[in-house]
Amino acid sequence: MELNEKQIKILEVAEKMFAENGYDGTSIRAIAKEADINIAMISYYFGSKEKLLESLLSYKTANFTMELESILSKDIDYLQKIDEIVTVLVTRIHRNRRVYKIIHFEYSNETRQIDFESYIQIKKNNYLIIEDFVKKGQKAGVFSKKVNIPLIIPTVLGSYFNFYYNKRFYKDIHQLYTTDSLDDFIHTILTDHIKQTIKALLTYEA
Repeated sequence: MELNEKQIKILEVAEKMFAENGYDGTSIRAIAKEADINIAMISYYFGSKEKLLESLLSYKTANFTMELESILSKDIDYLQKIDEIVTVLVTRIHRNRRVYKIIHFEYSNETRQIDFESYIQIKKNNYLIIEDFVKKGQKAGVFSKKVNIPLIIPTVLGSYFNFYYNKRFYKDIHQLYTTDSLDDFIHTILTDHIKQTIKALLTYEA
């Protein structure tokens, strides 16, 4: 998905406003004002608010498949690949956490007339890549054959979002009083904890 500088600026502003004010609480006019562009330009580039959100999801989920395939093509062992996959996942989730917030709310709204098909197809493709990787690890005798593969990614997401949405509580426990210290904790200690969790799930024989 190739975008020019103005399109990217519109998407970044839309992401911020959708996350802060909700999809319904954000108008194209407000996005145009915040982005300091003509409202007609948004219509020209994206057509409608629904299409703008669809483009935002595609933009933010792009390239993960390539990152995943790049890791899996490396000449490293299965557990090292798990470490790298988790690192990439947590980094992307943290960077795009506002988009995930939008997705969780809007996708669960069954009355919304937004086409999530492209987003869902990307998720399905990525799942199939991970499923194939885990099955190869099972065949090689590295991973347990009792693993619930569809729940691997939700386990990563759940661990991250439980921490992040309860960060006011965890800040005191871990003394994370600045944005930098919170980010550092997420990219080191939390990421390492999730790596251990996923590797334990994949290798534990119940």
